[in-house]
Amino acid sequence: MAERIRRLSNTRPRDRLGRPLAWGSIGVAQVPERHHIDTATALDEAIAYIDRGLPFHAHEVLEQRWKCCVATEAAWWRAMAQAAAALTHRARGNEIGAKRLWSRAADGVVSLMSGRPGDVSADAANALIVLLWNGRPPEQMVEDSER
Repeated sequence: MAERIRRLSNTRPRDRLGRPLAWGSIGVAQVPERHHIDTATALDEAIAYIDRGLPFHAHEVLEQRWKCCVATEAAWWRAMAQAAAALTHRARGNEIGAKRLWSRAADGVVSLMSGRPGDVSADAANALIVLLWNGRPPEQMVEDSER
């Protein structure tokens, strides 16, 4: 029974891209489970994880913020979490999955830029977006005059 409980918890070791490892393996430290994370902490941690090549961790942080934010911000945070998940898929070699997630995230970001959370500055939002799309905004985000 104890083994069953252990396997159902979030204690399974994972590699740097979030893939589960065999029980008993030594994995990479994961994002701590939290029921609440504030905007500034979420942005700082997500950017730091991306800078360290840990997009899965960034996704986890952004997802935590998405799940505890006010309802009017949820779609924006979800789009950011999807973009970080896309980075994770790309790092794992799943280009098709990455493109699908980036497309969904881009659609959300484009429709939400004027509705970003009030405590996220335009500069911080743009910095996160640039990092999440590897320095290139998705095509849908480029003004017609720039194409």
